[in-house]
Amino acid sequence: MAEPGEQLPEEVLALIFRHLPLPDRAAAARVCRAWAAAATCSAVWHDTSISCDCELEGMLPPYLSACLDHVQNLWLEFEPSRKSSRRAATDLLTALTGRTPGLRGLCLECRGEKPLFDAGRDVLDAVHALCGAARALRHLDLRRLPFSLDDALVLQVAHGCPELRSLFLDNRTLVGSVGPGSVLELLEACPCLRALGLHLASLSRTALEALAAPERAPFELLALRCACPEDARAPPLPDEAWAALSLRHPGLQVELELEPVLPAESVTRVLQPAVPVATLRLSLSGDTVGPVRFAARHYAATLRALEVRAAASAELDAALEELAARCAGLREVHCFCVVRPSVLHAFRARCPRLRSYTLKLTREPHPWRPTLVA
Repeated sequence: MAEPGEQLPEEVLALIFRHLPLPDRAAAARVCRAWAAAATCSAVWHDTSISCDCELEGMLPPYLSACLDHVQNLWLEFEPSRKSSRRAATDLLTALTGRTPGLRGLCLECRGEKPLFDAGRDVLDAVHALCGAARALRHLDLRRLPFSLDDALVLQVAHGCPELRSLFLDNRTLVGSVGPGSVLELLEACPCLRALGLHLASLSRTALEALAAPERAPFELLALRCACPEDARAPPLPDEAWAALSLRHPGLQVELELEPVLPAESVTRVLQPAVPVATLRLSLSGDTVGPVRFAARHYAATLRALEVRAAASAELDAALEELAARCAGLREVHCFCVVRPSVLHAFRARCPRLRSYTLKLTREPHPWRPTLVA
């Protein structure tokens, strides 16, 4: 151990300790008073990542409980099939409820499989209670929760988190339970919202018009997932509403993810020419060539990333080559089927800003890794 005069400054120790997992932080705090002060200071806990599987065992450690007031941005991972992991997650969320100054950012992520017929009510109730008292919350990301999110949660967020800047509800649930009415109320209650992730069925023309209102703060990102039966039945959003939104927010980027549940007629309704699509992910059970050609002809000015999961074909190769010729601003392209060499050459030659691609000329064992462009 260093002599007192040789002790590292607290800010240096804090910079080191913030990268340690929770058990190691707790061990460091027991070494000496100087280390304890550094390990429990706000700089260490401002941005915190916690895995309930390997760091919390059944109950909230007293050391962590004492530091929760310093946590402002939390990334929390748990395994829904393990009772101890879920209990640790709900206990932690409950302990954070009502803290001052309170969370500013929360991201929840599930690992492993969700138990069959499990609605995740315990976790969602804890999130619901936290949002009701989180006046300072600005960022909430629930994309990686496998549970159905509902109107009650959205309305709680709307009225409990007026400073909200980003909210992501576009998770991989099989049932869409967030209605357009609650989304509209959210937009009215959170005027500073800049990024929003939804299932398509949760969005309405009225919501687009609310986002395009003259007094609205700059809106930057709209992520739409089309993955459940409600999305397939959603009414079309008029092209003129998208045009007005793009005119009001020229920097707006739209992320579209279309999954196998969508029939061809629904895909046609979703892909409107005026949508400023920056990221397009296609994993359709039907025609993929048509959507790729549509993107090449209508999203050339905005498209930055493309992901395609489809069967290999000469028609798809030709559509990809057309897209490469038209979309010079593309940064990423990932195609999870074998393509012909001319496709790879087209993207390398026609897209000078390309930074990453997955374009395989022969079959390879999965997972396929992207190639980074120097």
